[in-house]
Amino acid sequence: MLWDVLPSGKQPGGAPFNVAVHLHQLGVPTQLISRVGDDDLGTELLDFVASKGLSTDYVQLGRTHLTGVVKANVDDAQEVTYKIVQPVAWDYIQHEARLDALVEQADMFVFGSLSARSAATRETLYRLIEHARFNVFDVNMRPPHYTKEVVKYLLQKADLVKMNHHELAEIMGWFGQESGAAADRPAAMQWLATRFDLQAVCVTCGADGALLWTRGRLYRAPGVRVEVKDTIGSGDSFLAALLKGWLAGQEPGECLRFACATGALVATHYGATPAFTEAEVRELLAEQAIL
Repeated sequence: MLWDVLPSGKQPGGAPFNVAVHLHQLGVPTQLISRVGDDDLGTELLDFVASKGLSTDYVQLGRTHLTGVVKANVDDAQEVTYKIVQPVAWDYIQHEARLDALVEQADMFVFGSLSARSAATRETLYRLIEHARFNVFDVNMRPPHYTKEVVKYLLQKADLVKMNHHELAEIMGWFGQESGAAADRPAAMQWLATRFDLQAVCVTCGADGALLWTRGRLYRAPGVRVEVKDTIGSGDSFLAALLKGWLAGQEPGECLRFACATGALVATHYGATPAFTEAEVRELLAEQAIL
């Protein structure tokens, strides 16, 4: 939970935070576990969360570290790069018994690898994972803020994993497996699902859409053509939409198509958490079907 600092100004961000906001916008009750600093940026961020209608009951307030900031370089709208300040408040999320109870009651527990970069938050994350009914691992490998060991551990604990095609290629390389070419991706996803006993592996491929391996079958969805403003938050909104469909028991291919359209719609806006409705996503899907 942090601020993305863009040339146009700052925008609320942080992958799990973005996923939570978009789940909430899509009508899925969501709670956010994070930590902000006792500073103006933290207060502003909490106010933004409240303005979105999300609870801040489980957002801790730290007095020793500042609210998180990320400097985003959007020179390439298709491939945003980040400089992630360290250490900050979300590196020190403290374990509390009430967090265990919250995670136990949830249908899903969503987390990213970036939150595991520091010992304090990593320990809290590892403890909470053990209380979850269904773990969703949003791979977010931002150099130098991850290690192979941590990513492998989180894969072992996950039920559903979402990553982009660059991350898939890197992870498969750790195991001496090929997945650099698009044709290799389905086999790589199947291998990962078997190796880590995953219920689902989802890989996003930018403008080329996404792939989902689940229930012994591969699903594909093409990219949705839009005029891109920036791609910040697109992958997070994609994941939120996919999880909404998964929770509703929708057919995997339908979940994937809806997720791709949601990610594309968010890319037509600046920033990670623009307001949108499910009806707008359905409208975009319908337009693509006509083209």
